[in-house]
Amino acid sequence: MNSRRRATTDTLVKLRKEIEQCRACPRLVRWRESVARDKRAAYRDETYWGRPISGFGDPDARIVVLGLAPGAHGANRTGRVFTGDRSGDWLYRAMHRAGLANQQTSQHRSDGLQLQGAWVTVAVRCAPPDNSPLPLERKRCEPYLTRELALLRQVRVVVCLGNFAYVAACDHFGVSPRPKFAHGLVVSASDMSAVDSSDDDTSVGDASARHVQLVCSYHPSQQNTFTGRLTEPMLDDVFTTAVRLANS
Repeated sequence: MNSRRRATTDTLVKLRKEIEQCRACPRLVRWRESVARDKRAAYRDETYWGRPISGFGDPDARIVVLGLAPGAHGANRTGRVFTGDRSGDWLYRAMHRAGLANQQTSQHRSDGLQLQGAWVTVAVRCAPPDNSPLPLERKRCEPYLTRELALLRQVRVVVCLGNFAYVAACDHFGVSPRPKFAHGLVVSASDMSAVDSSDDDTSVGDASARHVQLVCSYHPSQQNTFTGRLTEPMLDDVFTTAVRLANS
């Protein structure tokens, strides 16, 4: 491991620990902890994570997959993003078919899943009631995403899972006017978070802005997959586009 990669990895670990200790949003803290305490009957013998969720994957990722927030009985239970629920099943199967994951299942933090050239994260770090974060809650989480993307220096593509993630990505990259969300939409943007900042130890970016492509997909929620709004071929097409753009 070269010195720059080691520095990036070490700082991502520091950021992860900071995220996991966050209690900035009282409503989200109450909800994530109540879900972890009361549990779903199917998981009553498990110890829920019940804390904020950090990103996961390859520090040299060229593709970031951005979701909305942790699932109450998925990541909020298992402690890893998109792990332990049907949305994660769909996502990691697609990433495995695209050559971005070493296996197609994601059940718990120690299941051996590794990502290659990809990083998965969320715009809001705590599981929200009704899967609906408030605008202020997303705003409070924005600095975490900004710092995370600044550290992922090789990123060229952001796959936005759903409109919420798309809006968060457009806000981060300063996309204005913002094209209307649509499955398969590709939007070009520039990332100024990649610019080096000597007074922030979580920024190890380049000396100039990088160009990125936002690739939109319907979220792999049960609502979308059960109704056929999102199919596996549709999700495969999104990742085929993402891989092509990341390597072009």
